[in-house]
Amino acid sequence: MQTYVAFLRAVNVGGTGKLPMAELRAMAEAIGFTNVRTYIASGNVVFQSALSEAKVKAAFEDRLADYAGKPVGVLVRTGRELAAVLGANPFPDAAPDRTAAIFLDTPPPADTLANVSGLGTETIALGKREIYVHYKDGMGRSKLRIAAAKAGTARNMNTIATLAQWAAESTGK
Repeated sequence: MQTYVAFLRAVNVGGTGKLPMAELRAMAEAIGFTNVRTYIASGNVVFQSALSEAKVKAAFEDRLADYAGKPVGVLVRTGRELAAVLGANPFPDAAPDRTAAIFLDTPPPADTLANVSGLGTETIALGKREIYVHYKDGMGRSKLRIAAAKAGTARNMNTIATLAQWAAESTGK
């Protein structure tokens, strides 16, 4: 069994895409995932499955589309991958609530940094399948637009740290 962390796009943000976490847990269990835990009402779920990452993603997206009546994006990482994302944070001394990883399905394109707009005091770095951003003045004030992040979803380092810890606990490591 592999421990996974799934991040849903646009769930319970700004009053759109409401999905009670109890329903998300029930969906995950109905798919066949085990040891399911959700974290805060923004679509974060830790679970175990024998399925591959691609099959986990497809199963979740199919179930969520049935529920929502429209596509809901899901980004998936193994517990080890999530720990690596946390460890690779290029802004370790920055406030964790002002530093985010934007999760993507594939590596960010080579021209990602050249195709941003609205850059203010933010600092951006590329990861394996993530884009890291330190929002010096806070995410709410930012005008930053990253074209490569359009299909991704962001989580701050506090959230990532908690989910990485949960994933490690569920595997006993």
